[in-house]
Amino acid sequence: MESQQQNQGVSRELEAIPLKYCLYARKSTESEERQVLSIDSQIKEMLELANREKMNIVEIRRESHSAKDTGQRPVYNGLINDIRDGKFNAILTWAPDRLSRNAGDLGSLVDLMDQGKLVEINTHSQKFTNNPNEKFLLMILGSQAKLENDNRGINVKRGLRAKVEMGLWPGVAPTGYLNENRSDRKCYVMIDPIRAPIIKKMFEKVANENWSGRKVYMWLKNDLNFKTKNGFHLTLSNIYIILHNSFYTGTFEYPKTSGNWYIGKHDPIISKELFDKAQNQMFETNVEKGQSREFAFTKLMTCGLCGSGITAYEKFKRQKNGNVHRYVYYNCTKGKDINCKSETIREDRLIEQITQMINDLDLDKLGMKEKVQKEVERYHSFRTGVLGIQKDSHEDQKQINMKDYAKYILQQGTILEKRELMDNLKNKLVLKNRIITILN
Repeated sequence: MESQQQNQGVSRELEAIPLKYCLYARKSTESEERQVLSIDSQIKEMLELANREKMNIVEIRRESHSAKDTGQRPVYNGLINDIRDGKFNAILTWAPDRLSRNAGDLGSLVDLMDQGKLVEINTHSQKFTNNPNEKFLLMILGSQAKLENDNRGINVKRGLRAKVEMGLWPGVAPTGYLNENRSDRKCYVMIDPIRAPIIKKMFEKVANENWSGRKVYMWLKNDLNFKTKNGFHLTLSNIYIILHNSFYTGTFEYPKTSGNWYIGKHDPIISKELFDKAQNQMFETNVEKGQSREFAFTKLMTCGLCGSGITAYEKFKRQKNGNVHRYVYYNCTKGKDINCKSETIREDRLIEQITQMINDLDLDKLGMKEKVQKEVERYHSFRTGVLGIQKDSHEDQKQINMKDYAKYILQQGTILEKRELMDNLKNKLVLKNRIITILN
């Protein structure tokens, strides 16, 4: 009896509040919900209901994003924020699952009701207000939608697992293969007669002629004008993905990095021996690169022409007297523009330019200053404690000139010290036409 009186009191309070509805229509992206009305059909049905019930529709909002994941719908997120700000205090929608199919979004609706900012949710067959029983029903319906999503995900994974265990590929066929379009042969792939021979030659170029991925890229684009079935040139990263894909040997891993390997029903384009030889060749090339020395200014600069990173390499030149000189060169990685015209600069020329710029920088704010002071203290401790040299009374008055220290590090420091110094500079280095500029 007391509960009924409380509910009646809540109802009378709600009737006194003027309702400002937002009509929210969402088209599900899940194929299992194709029976749900389209957005236009939902809006038509809801407007008819609004006219019958004399609802004040302030705005109509449409969305096509799935409600499966929390916070992934920009239109819905805007609706929630507008309710918090008082623009709306009621929602008209086709069904509760149009609003939420996850616990996070469902909780935000209930919280807004508890705060009195969301007065009513109206659907084509039900109405929910800040009534304990109605909120409980709303949560049950929202939880049921989440349960359906979870079960659907399990069923999809089970179906995919069954396909790959049969040796079928459950996705878009890699370049060199084509998906069969027959309804009775779903997930079957067949060899692309136009592109498969080129894919095989790619592996042969790498395995037998020691070609790099970049050289393969230039060959495909400039010599063959090779394009995918969708009419695009392969990018450099696409080429490496192909060269590392065992699918071309007739086997595949699914999902990636899972360790689950399957023998496919598709015909292989290359042999396992050719694939392994190509992998070994690429691995040896990477090892050689990895064994090269760490360079002081890589990862600290960008190319001023294309915005790519800057890489470095070294060369050794032997003079007639037998002396060997090492030279380090910096140039653009061409990661963003394979045809970038950036010029190479030698490291000593680079250091000369940065040293000249030191005078224009405020180095006293560097985090290096504290480190230098500690090194000076260690130096004095060593002199007095080990060498027995008494500290000069004037030494405490000497100030550390950070600009001189920075120049010393650039000229005489180790690679690690140079990198540490440059990391502490809060400025961005840009290399363009052999000229270094420092951006604030």
